[in-house]
Amino acid sequence: MSKCLSSPWSLRGLRSFCDIHNHFSVGTDDRQTTERRSVKNRIFLGISGMVLLACGQTEEEVPLNPLESFGITANNAFLYYDDLETATKFYTETLGLRVAADYGFAKIVQVANTSYLTLVDADSGMHSTDEPKTVAIALITDQLDEWYAYLVEQGLEMRYDFNPTEGRPHDGFVTYDPEGYYLEFERFNDHPENEHFLPLLEQTATLYPDPSQTTTVPDGLGFKATVLWLYYKDTAGALSFLEEKLGFEKVVDQGWAWIYQTSPSGYIGPVDETRGMHSFTEQKAVTVSFFTDNLDGWHSYVSETNAFELRETEVHADSVGRFRAFVGYDPEGYFLEFDTFLEHELNVKLLESLNK
Repeated sequence: MSKCLSSPWSLRGLRSFCDIHNHFSVGTDDRQTTERRSVKNRIFLGISGMVLLACGQTEEEVPLNPLESFGITANNAFLYYDDLETATKFYTETLGLRVAADYGFAKIVQVANTSYLTLVDADSGMHSTDEPKTVAIALITDQLDEWYAYLVEQGLEMRYDFNPTEGRPHDGFVTYDPEGYYLEFERFNDHPENEHFLPLLEQTATLYPDPSQTTTVPDGLGFKATVLWLYYKDTAGALSFLEEKLGFEKVVDQGWAWIYQTSPSGYIGPVDETRGMHSFTEQKAVTVSFFTDNLDGWHSYVSETNAFELRETEVHADSVGRFRAFVGYDPEGYFLEFDTFLEHELNVKLLESLNK
């Protein structure tokens, strides 16, 4: 990328520079002085405008970082089930997650401070259970040993057993939810690979089960964060998309898997499909979701810049006033959904959990 295209300047910024220059200019503000300033500014902006246009920039240039400009309040993933009742019981009773909203056909459960899963009846969702489950949910915890002992006692099948090794950047184990989604319980260790990640995790409080809910989880077990692992053929293209189109910041580089922070406890993890637990698939039984307070800002940005393909051109408004959303596709076909939740009786707990 040329220096021109990577420059943070825009015509709007240059005009602001002129305004600041005039504000702090010394001298009497008579008509002749004002006219001289006006001529200098027109010349300055004219020359600067030609330079910026030559570099491919315009006055209406989009924000350099949409994440900073429009914000994401929480991460979410929609998962799809034939037996929603059994899935809900597993996540709430066996894992101790809190139900933040119950729409009947969909249950939003809170995993960590700004991390959610939405369990959906596949008959009412955008995906079917016949599609490959090309995703893994990493549940980050400081109580990894205790979680393993508890889940083994509960009789859960393990895809990968817990085998902690001194000096490794992370330890973990992988199990399945009732319909086969991979759940990776993980702890990130003091290691140079995690130098940017650990300070973020240290700032994040562990979320424990609500004392009033029915659960078999032992006291003291909870989760601090989630990573949604996604599997790509073109990892360079995936990283470029996350950084340049969405404005996400990389916090871990494992060489073939990466982690990007998108909310205080929510992370996205693109993975090289030749090295990860899943291979690339065209269809994927998951929707990657981001909760935001500025849905219209995100939608306008995506629409005007073609940051990614939209499923529908307009924002969808729920018919009973629970939420507004729009959906698009990332470069390799993962569904991306941006959501904002409205004041509604079914959203009381959810909005409280989002500190609204």
